[in-house]
Amino acid sequence: MYSLFPSVSTIPLYNTNCSSSSIITTFRNNKLSPFTACTYKLKQQPSLSITTSPCHINNNNNNNSIMSKGLKSIATFPLLVHTLCFLLFPQPLLSQDVSDYVRQPARPTIVTPHQSSDSEPQQVHISLVGKDKMRVSWITEDKHTKSVVEYGTKSGKYTGKVTGDDTSYQYFFYSSGKIHNAVIGPLEPSTTYFYRCGGSGPEFSFKTPPSKLPIEFVIVGDLGQTEWTASTLQHVDSSDYDVFLLPGDLSYADSQQPLWDSFGRLVQPYASKRPWMVTEGNHEMEIFPIIYPHGFKAYNARWPMPYQESGSTSNLYYSFEVPSTHVIMLGSYTDFDAKSDQYKWLQNDLAKIDRSKTPWVIVLLHAPWYNTNDAHQGEGESMRKAMEDLLYQARVDLVFAGHVHAYERFTRIYDNKANSCGPIYVTVGDGGNREGLAMNFKDPASPLSLFREPSFGHGRLRIVDETRAYWSWHRNNDTDAVVADDIWIESLSRSKACSGTPDPKAVHEEL
Repeated sequence: MYSLFPSVSTIPLYNTNCSSSSIITTFRNNKLSPFTACTYKLKQQPSLSITTSPCHINNNNNNNSIMSKGLKSIATFPLLVHTLCFLLFPQPLLSQDVSDYVRQPARPTIVTPHQSSDSEPQQVHISLVGKDKMRVSWITEDKHTKSVVEYGTKSGKYTGKVTGDDTSYQYFFYSSGKIHNAVIGPLEPSTTYFYRCGGSGPEFSFKTPPSKLPIEFVIVGDLGQTEWTASTLQHVDSSDYDVFLLPGDLSYADSQQPLWDSFGRLVQPYASKRPWMVTEGNHEMEIFPIIYPHGFKAYNARWPMPYQESGSTSNLYYSFEVPSTHVIMLGSYTDFDAKSDQYKWLQNDLAKIDRSKTPWVIVLLHAPWYNTNDAHQGEGESMRKAMEDLLYQARVDLVFAGHVHAYERFTRIYDNKANSCGPIYVTVGDGGNREGLAMNFKDPASPLSLFREPSFGHGRLRIVDETRAYWSWHRNNDTDAVVADDIWIESLSRSKACSGTPDPKAVHEEL
């Protein structure tokens, strides 16, 4: 059993006492899995190293200094009954694929404090709702602040005003701030809007996606809130894009609710100016038997996605559309067999796609269906067996996953065989998590796996037109992001070989 907070990669906030004989069984990936029960005792911190950016400060106070509000809330959080110690990766071995690259060491967790007034908006992020609307989400400590968003196309001049709703939640001894949500629009495409939350405070801005191709996605999973996370986000921000896609494992709070707040403040400079579309990972579950048996309480409250607009009944899976592209966000940690609501929803969602108008279909989920890394072997297999045929029949172009803390790109696959009409599978669980990299790949490499590397980084998918897309993976080389893998992709909807009735015997030309 590994510690939940490995000392090599995090700033531990608690001394951990995990008893291997104290086992809790809980629902994970449609199976009952053992988790070690843990208790946490507050650990003194002589200093906290926090990077300098719009949402960070330098804090080198000693133990007797008064901590900022955000740090104090974490340090005094009385989690005497903390849950779920996750089994982490084994000590890594070097991959044979990147002998020319010296991998960077792990880096500590960033704790991002809130230093403004209780009424000032924090943790601001936006997400797409339908073709021409945007959801603005934020939190205030002041429970009397109104859920109002003012917006317009000129700085300081707001021609639109929307009043939304609010919610809050409690998790053991933790009570969240007031969580605000307001949907604004209709909005014009490719337009910069300026907005203000709650009728006061700072002005934010965002740019809406275009109305036609090209469009560019940033895709990165297992983000966390370490110094590698900050590096990834800075690299992402160095080049423009339209939509941020995150296939699970956001904050790594793992029931320590103040870390959700810290994460929201860390990503605010990025998530407030481009829409973030996310799906859940295992670190969002936060299940505690009997008391919180269904999980995802914080995730659902803090990161509402447009599931109802796509006909879904759960925030854990949904779909949305941007120009010429249908994006499906699946839930690895809710029911997915043929009798489940998710399966039936996916069937209906795929059937509605008109590939003459929407030539590109991409899917995101957390636990990968194909994986040659020793970490998390087989964890997505039951979901693959249940749903892979639906994706193959619908000619899905790409499937992105996280969970494994490394990068890997496969050829087009169907049913464990190369198939020129199957999706390309890509694992991007390398955003900056606190657990470290999964460096032990199986040897020899499978012929289905075309590129694999255990490094932190991010991916970009630029859909150029109805036929072509360009995928690139950018390795974090400390101050620079280096393109380590790239490929041009043809849409299956435009492939003559893949039109008509699917042929499972169609073999990929590369093999």
